[in-house]
Amino acid sequence: MIPLTVRRGLVLTPLLAALAGCNTVVMSPSGDIAKQQADLISISVALMLLIIVPVMFLIVLFAWKYRKSNTEAKYEPDWDHSTKLELVIWGAPLLIIIALGLVTWISTHKLDPYRPLDRIDEKTPISASAKPLTVQVVAMDWKWLFIYPEQGIATVNELVLPTNVPVRFKITATTVMNAFYVPQLAGMIYAMPGMETELNAVQNKPIVSEGLSSNYSGAGFSDMHFSYRGVQQADFDKWVAATKSAGGALGRADYLQLAKPSVKEPVHQYAAVEDGLYNAVLNRCVEPGSICANKQMYEDAKRASEMGSHEVKEGERKVAQAEICTPTTQTAKK
Repeated sequence: MIPLTVRRGLVLTPLLAALAGCNTVVMSPSGDIAKQQADLISISVALMLLIIVPVMFLIVLFAWKYRKSNTEAKYEPDWDHSTKLELVIWGAPLLIIIALGLVTWISTHKLDPYRPLDRIDEKTPISASAKPLTVQVVAMDWKWLFIYPEQGIATVNELVLPTNVPVRFKITATTVMNAFYVPQLAGMIYAMPGMETELNAVQNKPIVSEGLSSNYSGAGFSDMHFSYRGVQQADFDKWVAATKSAGGALGRADYLQLAKPSVKEPVHQYAAVEDGLYNAVLNRCVEPGSICANKQMYEDAKRASEMGSHEVKEGERKVAQAEICTPTTQTAKK
């Protein structure tokens, strides 16, 4: 007969082995925004445990105290109210909800992905002269395109950022919705075709990690990962120089070829990027002869404005004509 403790160990061992492979990067990131988000999770869990732990303890305590075999427990079938108990039951959860609401409200505004950063880390504010690095992100089927407009380069499935430099991501997609997510850097944000989302973040120390799409987008979704590195500014400059010397340019024809669905796409680097390519992707007019969405919307708004102006003028003309043709009350009395 196998002892009970041994049997429990045999049952729990596979579960513990599975947990050993878990990556806790979400709770121990190296980017300031992700770290603040991890702190928010920890605070929220701790506040909720203030209710959960006592409730679980009291369930066991009541079950033990009022068990059938305990003849010493008081039997009070007519008891129905306690002011002190009511205050605890309602007061404690109310205070926790207020605290959770306050923490969430502050964090929601402070960690708004569109809000420019005000600090590099908890000890270092951003100087007024600091200029963020812009990275344009395109979620494709099933790969990621990163365009560095200021450096004039682009990569596929490779993201490299300098440490302690604010970064502003401008994010869109080609066909379906994805979610851009680098756990070491910041929270996830959606990438949608024909729309642009933004994310402000900063990497605080050198790191080798990966990013992914966290929103299902079709057959190649599970392999839609990209390498991510945080490097010192000098190493970033060297990487940019090496990419520029790698040769090859990303023009519209190259982009159309790249946009075709593929799985496990290897890393590509482009030494040059055609001007306006990202805006063409965003406005869905990369193909020759297609009309850009922003231009189409402008023309539609212009026509609507002109039609509205014409209708207003026509309305004013009819009112004036009616005033001329219709006698006033005083005239009618005469």
